[in-house]
Amino acid sequence: MQYVVLQVILKEKLIGTGSGNLTELEKVINTQASKGYRLHTISTVSSGSKGLMRGDRIQATMVFEKL
Repeated sequence: MQYVVLQVILKEKLIGTGSGNLTELEKVINTQASKGYRLHTISTVSSGSKGLMRGDRIQATMVFEKL
């Protein structure tokens, strides 16, 4: 088996809830799928706000595998 490990930083929207760049996460997953990999594991770590008027950050670490 082969593995690829990638990280994506998700930024929370300033107003409301939810991530402002989920499409980036989707793009990474679809790119790896087109190469024959499947998402094996995903873990997230949340960090607090990085200052005034900035949303929280979520670091998503993904492990993809190819059989």
